[in-house]
Amino acid sequence: MVNLLSEMSKYIIIILVAIYTYLSYRVLGISDKVRQSGIYTNMKLLIFVFHFISYAILYINMKSTWLIVLYVAQIISLFMILGFYQWVYVNLSKPLLYNMIIMLVTGYIMIARLSAKTYYEKAFKHLIIATAALLLCLVVPIIIEKLEYLRHLGWIYGILGILMLLAVLFWGVENYGATNWINIKGFTFQPSEFVKILFVFCFASLLSRRKDFKYIVIVTGLAAVHVIILVAEKDLGGAFIFFITYLMMLYTATAKPLYLAAGFVAGSMASVLAYHFFYHVRVRVKAWKDPWTLIDKEGYQVAQSLFAIGTGGWFGMGLTKGLPTSIPVADSDFIFSALAEEMGGFFAVCLVLICLNFFILTINIAMHFEKEFYKLIALGFGVMYAVQVFLSLGGAIKLIPSTGVTLPFVSSGGSSVLSSVIMFSVIQGLYVLSQDRNEDGKTRKKQKRKEVPSAASQS
Repeated sequence: MVNLLSEMSKYIIIILVAIYTYLSYRVLGISDKVRQSGIYTNMKLLIFVFHFISYAILYINMKSTWLIVLYVAQIISLFMILGFYQWVYVNLSKPLLYNMIIMLVTGYIMIARLSAKTYYEKAFKHLIIATAALLLCLVVPIIIEKLEYLRHLGWIYGILGILMLLAVLFWGVENYGATNWINIKGFTFQPSEFVKILFVFCFASLLSRRKDFKYIVIVTGLAAVHVIILVAEKDLGGAFIFFITYLMMLYTATAKPLYLAAGFVAGSMASVLAYHFFYHVRVRVKAWKDPWTLIDKEGYQVAQSLFAIGTGGWFGMGLTKGLPTSIPVADSDFIFSALAEEMGGFFAVCLVLICLNFFILTINIAMHFEKEFYKLIALGFGVMYAVQVFLSLGGAIKLIPSTGVTLPFVSSGGSSVLSSVIMFSVIQGLYVLSQDRNEDGKTRKKQKRKEVPSAASQS
């Protein structure tokens, strides 16, 4: 009976997530508010049903009362966040909010599945950090109101970001080949995750001021310092994210293809140099080129990831029926492989489409702004998110060498979840700001229309 329920559940989960994915795109083409409201209700319902069925299957197979406690805690957190967010972020983007929630829920389910042997310690920790981050970000609308003042602090953001990265370079601890963590009395965090936020604010501020060549060279030098420090720390995934984000922000601000071409040439040359100077990079490239001949050592991680994805097929093995724990760091860097093994290739494709939808929504928000500072912030966070997703998924499926990058909102990792939630909240705050300004503009237009006939009647 248990096996039958597990087998049926994997098809139900795929159908639920597939319908949600379809609705997340369908709602973008509907302008009628009543129809939109109905779709949003269905999207929210699908998330909670998916969450319930997944935890029911986990409980049936694992029979741990901790899963009931964890599920109830997650439900309370989700209802609390949905209530508070829609109260504080008036006129928020519901598709953006629901996309974030379904990715968080997917992470909650898989991390609970993977952390059973440690009494769900990581699952509880992930939930607490995500909830605390979401509650903390309820103050973001207040900060958004001060963005006009924050626009003038570009150099301060840049210097502060560099100092944080330098602190890691000198006092950081090594983890999986990269020195990008700081440990303070047992509390470990990754400063580069928070420097991402400062980085986008820094260059949104600086690039919205001037566009002359001399100034652009100086600003590019500041961006290069960030990237060089990350390379020195062997955090090549982080360096690539920062590099591409700056390049896209620069091109958007200047609209000069020459800068874009020069950036790609410089990046290609830097990649070749990194390969020759860093043994860590050479190992990952070798493991990417042929993990099978190095399966006993360097290629083990990539090979296990591919085995998991291949074993899962299109429909997956079913929750608790696979062997995702055989993949090293399955709850963070390779969580996509664990999901593909147990929930299937169809589920994995839907997750990629939801990530793409998230990116499209972010870029759409950026396009609504005339002020370049706001536009560049939304664009910067959108590109940063897309590049991180690409690196995480690309490393898992052997499209590119593994870079040790987490999947935003889904992977375990306090620093990653916290920074992702902050970036999401800023984007959501910018959307609310754009909606408020549109409404103000419409109100002023209506007032002018009313004033015209009254003036004519007076004459």
